[in-house]
Amino acid sequence: MKFGVNTWVWVSPLTTAELETLAPQVASLGFDWIEVPIEGTSDIDYARAADIIKASGLGVSVCAAMGPDRDLIHPDAAIRENGAAYIRHCIDAVKTLGGTNFVGPLYSSVGRVWQQTPDERAQDMAVLVEQLKALADYAAERGVVMGVEPLNRFETSFINLAEQVAEVVDRVGSPSCQIMLDTFHMNIEERSLGDAIRLAGKRLVHLHSCENDRGAPGSGHVPWADVAKALKDIGYDGPVVIESFTNKVKSIARAAAIWRPLAESQDALAADGLKFLKGLLL
Repeated sequence: MKFGVNTWVWVSPLTTAELETLAPQVASLGFDWIEVPIEGTSDIDYARAADIIKASGLGVSVCAAMGPDRDLIHPDAAIRENGAAYIRHCIDAVKTLGGTNFVGPLYSSVGRVWQQTPDERAQDMAVLVEQLKALADYAAERGVVMGVEPLNRFETSFINLAEQVAEVVDRVGSPSCQIMLDTFHMNIEERSLGDAIRLAGKRLVHLHSCENDRGAPGSGHVPWADVAKALKDIGYDGPVVIESFTNKVKSIARAAAIWRPLAESQDALAADGLKFLKGLLL
């Protein structure tokens, strides 16, 4: 099992210059994995970033930032194609960085919520499955695996549960399209975090670990013992990545509703969370 941290804990957007400082800092805190969010598609020199990350001895994954113009099921065909083009860009970035996992809500813009009839949902699901089949083929050619993430009801109305994302992944039917779960979203939506993890089973390729308030794992009321038991039950050995945010960066603070500091410092959030997760899972 690898323990990582998303750079959103400290900065947004991540740039090559920021990574020069953050990668060795992440390694010095005891992590063996770094997660790179791609917001602007020209923010990072991926070849240079690969060298920085390798020099710090870290594994790497990429996470998506699905904005209003990046949406695989939007009624506007131009927005759908832009979303697919962004995902292809991120898949290429993962390959260049030397990673495997590309994760996030790979279906719709974060924050877009809308009412659907059962027929409308079935139509959107069919569109998504066809989009992801093509993207999974693209990913497979590059040795990349997509991890599709359910979000809570306040950030999407489309995929909120492990059961729903499992339906998508099973219909896509590709080893390059699997499941990512996040304890923050699960804590809002799932009746049992352990059962959700067990339902995902071998399809689970990535886990975001975050407390109920987006703080350090172990500092709140997420039922971590249930999470640990379920991960053991399914034989999970993939990345466990702390994803949190800083209220000092206004764009991401607004998007993630981070209105106050969640720890004494961002370094403390990361270090305390890592210590807890290693004690829980190793």
